[in-house]
Amino acid sequence: MFTILVVEDEPDLRLAFQIILELRGYRVLVAANGKDGLDTATRHLPDLILTDWNMPEMDGEEFCERLSFSPALCSIPLAVISARYPPFGTQRLWDVFLLKPVDGETLELTVARLLTGRLARPTIRPFSNDPAPSRWQPVLSKCWP
Repeated sequence: MFTILVVEDEPDLRLAFQIILELRGYRVLVAANGKDGLDTATRHLPDLILTDWNMPEMDGEEFCERLSFSPALCSIPLAVISARYPPFGTQRLWDVFLLKPVDGETLELTVARLLTGRLARPTIRPFSNDPAPSRWQPVLSKCWP
């Protein structure tokens, strides 16, 4: 069973996404803002993250950036769902951008496509003679090109 994290500050929309995805058999975790979403993602390592762009405490841009700097989270597929396009010139740190309102069928197809793509990605890192980085060593590069 795949686990999906929905990070959305609008309670009704968060619940709607949760119901749609649970009816498809996914395990759904929810968070009301980017800060809570980052904590939940770190604790549970979901298979996919759906996030809003405009949120309190930590917006979608900072949330996506923090995910990209985390070795444990940077390979998780990420879909941004927002009523407004991100500002021009914003670095693209997500796999898919959906403009609200999103209908249930589009959401389901997007989730299925992203999860299928995740299965196709290699999960084992190639062998390296380099020593493993320290857990406390800062990460200097992003997973994203």
